[in-house]
Amino acid sequence: MNNNDKNIGQLSLEQQFQLEVLRKDIENMSLEQAKEYLFEAFRQMMVKDNLCRDLFKSCYL
Repeated sequence: MNNNDKNIGQLSLEQQFQLEVLRKDIENMSLEQAKEYLFEAFRQMMVKDNLCRDLFKSCYL
């Protein structure tokens, strides 16, 4: 197992920074804004999952 394999579940320094910026942005949101943001984030993750699945399928056909 190389070093990259050990870090798969870890966030990069840039991702950690982005997460902290997001945390500060969320603190300034109303509850309704936070709910809308969460809903859209999940929707985009689902779209990303679908794209990855389709790309993976096309690689192994």
